[in-house]
Amino acid sequence: MSGGTARRHIGVAERRARLGIRHRLAAGTRATRPEDVAEALVALHGTDPATVYLAVGARLAEPVKTVAETERALYEDRSLVRMHGMRHTVFVLPTELTAVVHASTGIAVAARERASLVKDMAKAGAPDAAWLAEVEASTLAALARRGEATAAELATDEPRLREQFVYAAGKSYEGVHTVSGRLLRVLGVEGKVVRGRPLGSWTSSQFRWAPAPDHPELDVAGAQAGLLRRWLTVCGPATEADLKWWTGWRVTEVRRALGAIGAREVALEEGTGYVVEGDEEPVPEPAEPWAALLPALDPTAMGWQQRDWYLAPELRPALFDRSGNVGPTVWWDGRVVGGWAQRPDGDVVWRILDGTGVGREAEAAIGAEAERLREW
Repeated sequence: MSGGTARRHIGVAERRARLGIRHRLAAGTRATRPEDVAEALVALHGTDPATVYLAVGARLAEPVKTVAETERALYEDRSLVRMHGMRHTVFVLPTELTAVVHASTGIAVAARERASLVKDMAKAGAPDAAWLAEVEASTLAALARRGEATAAELATDEPRLREQFVYAAGKSYEGVHTVSGRLLRVLGVEGKVVRGRPLGSWTSSQFRWAPAPDHPELDVAGAQAGLLRRWLTVCGPATEADLKWWTGWRVTEVRRALGAIGAREVALEEGTGYVVEGDEEPVPEPAEPWAALLPALDPTAMGWQQRDWYLAPELRPALFDRSGNVGPTVWWDGRVVGGWAQRPDGDVVWRILDGTGVGREAEAAIGAEAERLREW
């Protein structure tokens, strides 16, 4: 990492300009395909399936195509894949990133997950690791034959998946776990299976499993450098704390990756930040102010740990839950100014929470975005 003796200061206004342009939210930057959106954001939060579609729709030039085009990318072309990644969270990301995400973040988490499963089964007197390995091999073979399958369908091919064991016996949180649920989760973190088509509509949280796309085994340090470069290109500048939070890595891994890519230091309001080499120059503001309605857990709202440059601290209690997860947000020209929701009749409603107000131009633009969202 190098910044010389005089680090350039990147102020709040420029950071907001970078966000609007690079995250495909400013006028004239919207995408034509879901793949372009995923590329611009590196990864879309995929725990709640609706988040993926709403995040894509907010950035497409023609949002009416959101559902059909996202399903094409996920389930037909397989150019996007839904899998476990950073911070042990489910993401939708470009398929070519599968190997990078697995090596940079998945391997260490997967080892802990498998060890935990084996340990929990042993404590409960359930079958051992050798038995589990047999069930795993049989399950993966069944999934390969089927192409896609639910856990229940796989259990018809491999009945041992129905085996149950008591978890945390004697504790207040004691429960009964099924081998299928825990094993498929481990296989997902290990990069062997991914989440496939939902059982219902695009908002359904029930899904099928599918074999993970083939990918090479990469060097961990090299994969971490590659992922950090990609994220910093679209989200820089960012602090070390931002990088550690987003990746879920140890601080030593973050610093090693920053050094490997030759990241450049810049000065931010909150201290030292980093950009990729060649990204130190000023970025012009978008041609005109922009409005956006982004869903809960949207990658833009969740992209940084330190958020004061786009989110006033007094708005957090109304928009974030106790775990730090953000709800639906209303944006005006690079900052969060309110929240929104959809009523059962389909009407999209929104409220400005910023006490300073946003003006008539902003309210008109936000209203237009709400109507745009309601229509599709």
